[in-house]
Amino acid sequence: MKTVTIEGQLRTGTGKKATRQLRSQGLVPGVIYGGSKEVNFQAPALAFKSLVYTSEFQLANISVNGQSYRCILKDIQLDTVSDKLNHADFLELSESKKVIANIPLKFTGVAAGVKAGGKLVIKMKTLKVKTLPQYLQENIEVDLTDLEINENVRVEDVKAVHYEILNSPRIPVASVVMTRQLKQEESAAPAGGAAKAPAAKAPAAKAPAAAAKK
Repeated sequence: MKTVTIEGQLRTGTGKKATRQLRSQGLVPGVIYGGSKEVNFQAPALAFKSLVYTSEFQLANISVNGQSYRCILKDIQLDTVSDKLNHADFLELSESKKVIANIPLKFTGVAAGVKAGGKLVIKMKTLKVKTLPQYLQENIEVDLTDLEINENVRVEDVKAVHYEILNSPRIPVASVVMTRQLKQEESAAPAGGAAKAPAAKAPAAKAPAAAAKK
């Protein structure tokens, strides 16, 4: 499991004025909760970059005034204009407490429907799970090898040991759909079944017998 290290300092100032001053200095305010006490800290914006601007699931090791906290990122606030990080919330991990996390899906294998000319459509990129910290992992693998055209892999089909999946079980995760070209090829193909034989001609009517001689 990848871990990002963040070196921070305790934050004493609160309110909009204090946070604006922090951001003007290239610092981002953050909070760590879930442990014995809530920790308000500040750290350089660059320290959060590899954790925030990625689709990967990673752990965070946050050091604040000599105290280390093992965490996962729970929420962020981004500037609506510049997309810069304004605030970050972290959950401190306790080995005896289950946590809720969004784990990315990793799709493996080439779907049978794709080999037959269909198109793979990914409908979900993460699953929301509940598990103990020791079972957290970078992704959940989903094998697509047996997926045919017009079939779906649903949440209930995903097997993840030690994970309680919290998404609705019937939601599609991935599917293979028929492409326009394949539809055109199917519609242009002749209908099944043998061609009908031409109808036999009716026999010609016999000429009337000659009149008997008197």
